[in-house]
Amino acid sequence: MQGCVIFLYLTVAPLRFVPRLLVAGSARTPINHCGSQLKFFINGRFLSQKLTGVQRYAAEIVKAIDVLLASEQTPASLRNADWQLLTPVDASEQLQLERIKIHAVGRLRGHAWDQIDLARAAAGGRLISLANSGPVFHRDHIVVIHDAQVFRRPDFFNWRYLAVHRTMGRLLARHASIATVSAFSRNELAEVLNLSATAIPVFPNSAEHFARTKPDPDIIARLGVRPQKFFLYVGSRTKNKNLSVAIRAIQLLDRTDVPLVIVGGDNSKVFQDNSGEGAAGLLLAGRLTDSEIAALYAHASAFVFPSLYEGFGVPPLEAMIFGCPVICSTADAVVETCADAAAYFDANDAESLKQLMLERLAIGAISDQERRRQQERVAFFSWQKSAKSLLDHLTPSANVASAA
Repeated sequence: MQGCVIFLYLTVAPLRFVPRLLVAGSARTPINHCGSQLKFFINGRFLSQKLTGVQRYAAEIVKAIDVLLASEQTPASLRNADWQLLTPVDASEQLQLERIKIHAVGRLRGHAWDQIDLARAAAGGRLISLANSGPVFHRDHIVVIHDAQVFRRPDFFNWRYLAVHRTMGRLLARHASIATVSAFSRNELAEVLNLSATAIPVFPNSAEHFARTKPDPDIIARLGVRPQKFFLYVGSRTKNKNLSVAIRAIQLLDRTDVPLVIVGGDNSKVFQDNSGEGAAGLLLAGRLTDSEIAALYAHASAFVFPSLYEGFGVPPLEAMIFGCPVICSTADAVVETCADAAAYFDANDAESLKQLMLERLAIGAISDQERRRQQERVAFFSWQKSAKSLLDHLTPSANVASAA
């Protein structure tokens, strides 16, 4: 492992000099050194990646920034800047933007695109990376790292992923400004990367995009489940999601008429998951559309979220949008996200989860008080609020540059 990390560092470290050489021959002008227009570049590599919570975050923040750039409430120094979303040529997803221009740059892919193609294209301005990675030696870079899992729970990952992302995180901490999505992740990253927590701004997630989803109730009949007579799990089967505890709990419940519906796929290529599922009490729905998932949220007895470690925890908020009772583990970030709008159990205690399931079946429909708590919690987080916090964070440097 140590040899791999050293090798990776020696491989990436020479890239420190690549952007400088490229900038020397570039027509781009550094940020406002001579009164020129401010330039902000957004790392669009997430548009070439499989859609997970991190990529969703990046897309929604970019769309919210685009809206805010049309608002008179946004400082003129930011509204009048040149905003560009830079993507790899293999980007499969596209965003509809009004103020932010989209440009495909370079020919490389993956981390090589980040470190070489993006570093060159973004050399003349401030770079914003929203999805955990970016050029490690860009001179003016803010990067959102969503959690500290690779440092806190190495058992969740294979050694190659660990080597790359631990090294990436440490280099970014030395050469970029770090931001994150929760107070918990801020404190975790501060400790593992030897940073001051006060220097790490927090731009939270939101689930409000899911409120635009129209439920497809046909999925209930297709799966053969009865409303309010099934529990729901939505997510990957990766080790940190702790699906095995939910499976043990439903088996302890021993109610063949009340299954656990499992929605989502598998990421075993990156993670090491040993959940060992059995068939009793389980209904494997596979990948479903957002509309189908919304209908399951609306008709489930409860949504179960047994995670061992999270940086935030968006799915519980999605469930709350549709009035689904939420049963969560006591993982710190999850409690921070859900507050008093969920019931909690120890992530390692399947018996405790089973008891909460029994209580939920006995209670039945969600109460008005529970629903109000859910609505308040969902409303607490918004993409526009997070995007505004990000722009506010950029404003002091923009104002300084404007005065130069």
